[in-house]
Amino acid sequence: MKISVIGAGLGGLSTAAILAAQGHTVDLFEQNENPGGKMQEISAEGFRFDTGPSLLTMPFLAEQVFEMCGKSVSDYVEWMPVEPVCRYQFPDGAVFNNYLDPLRNRSELMRIAPEDVEAWDRFLEYSADLYRRTAETFLFNPLQGVRDLHLRDIPDFLRIDAFTTVSRRVDDYFSSKRLRQLFKRFPTYNGSSPYKAPATLNVIPYVELRLGGYYIKGGMYNLARALVRLAEDCGVRVHTGVPVDMIVPDPGHRRKISGLMINGSLYEADAVVANSDATDTYLNLMPERTLSRYKRARIARIEPSCSGFVVLLGINRVYPQLEHHNIFFSEDYEEEFRTIFELREPPQDPTVYITNTSVTDPDDAPPECSNLFMLVNAPYTAPGQLWHEWQETYTDHIIHTMEARGLEGLRDAILYRKVITPPDFERLYGSNRGSIYGTSSNNRNAAFVRPRNKSPWFDNLYLCGGSTHPGGGIPLVLQSAMNVGALVDRDSR
Repeated sequence: MKISVIGAGLGGLSTAAILAAQGHTVDLFEQNENPGGKMQEISAEGFRFDTGPSLLTMPFLAEQVFEMCGKSVSDYVEWMPVEPVCRYQFPDGAVFNNYLDPLRNRSELMRIAPEDVEAWDRFLEYSADLYRRTAETFLFNPLQGVRDLHLRDIPDFLRIDAFTTVSRRVDDYFSSKRLRQLFKRFPTYNGSSPYKAPATLNVIPYVELRLGGYYIKGGMYNLARALVRLAEDCGVRVHTGVPVDMIVPDPGHRRKISGLMINGSLYEADAVVANSDATDTYLNLMPERTLSRYKRARIARIEPSCSGFVVLLGINRVYPQLEHHNIFFSEDYEEEFRTIFELREPPQDPTVYITNTSVTDPDDAPPECSNLFMLVNAPYTAPGQLWHEWQETYTDHIIHTMEARGLEGLRDAILYRKVITPPDFERLYGSNRGSIYGTSSNNRNAAFVRPRNKSPWFDNLYLCGGSTHPGGGIPLVLQSAMNVGALVDRDSR
């Protein structure tokens, strides 16, 4: 078949490679000059920054993508474990180094939360159990139809703790305020609030704290480079700087797409894969008459994940209190999420995540310097927000906040500074209202009703990426690509 893929994010690149390896003729169209979607990098004044995902988990899924294409991932890209996985700094000044090594980690727990040392192990057993119950029935299953449901798996799927919130279940296990805050941060990995998201998302700690977190050697963007090379090695024609104007329905077949409109001309295709945001795909890339008003309204009501406010700083000093991954927690975590998701305003007392890759890769900064990627969870775009006015003042506020939290002299150490706001994510990547993780999971069902990897309304339209099933983040995006590959293969038989 002749297949067109919209978007060269990790999902689009992986899908294109898999489909080409199956023998299809594949063209991939990316509106930006650089492939990778939200996984990008910036090099300036001797500093290198990853501007998207900063941690690789479940690397076996990356291995599977390459294996499906008849290649070995080790010929394209390498990764390495990061220890400690993260350094947590709490409002009371306590510091916790979270190690994968159980003995070192237990020693840290004895120091900052001795009352919850055993609770840590019990919680991760509970998290592992959630993983076992959701892996084959949900995470690694396209869930496209009845044939994807197995009766033997239903009892497990009904026991995935979806009827309470992440926050309540964490509080059931821990008495330490510090560990409660630590484990409530994991729903932010898919842009959700721990006070609204179902406790099923407590599966995430198992993925990071038991399966491990990794860094791509030479920078996270090397994964995007590797996938571009893989796609081209499989025969994909990658077209960058080529925006798609429209997905064109077939006028003679109600359930069929005839191709893409590009630069005013129809580019015919037997099938189309959209790696664009699913909401944007249905509402903005298709003619309005294509879907009923009811369907369009239902799609428009999908709540996006939170966005992010990113500050990149190249500084002329090294802070010994910074590891590769760092979290500086806010004083009132619940109020922070209320501000983001209910008031839809940037929090004034934000939790700040800092990646300092020069700790691991000294080439990312000049000698005696550091490259700081600072991320604050921010609301998705909404009427009344004034990001063009807030940008500079909020950046200064974050820098001042970090100086108060121990990075003394940060402002005076800055050699390079760049800011990325929620409207930037919306403009650059077409993400729904600037969301950076696709769809939120802020209710009991949201995680399980994401847009499927094949459109229910068109027989030859497929979807991949973080806004689709099974979710956001590198590993689940790669899984969405494998889902599309399986569905196209199934449909073409």
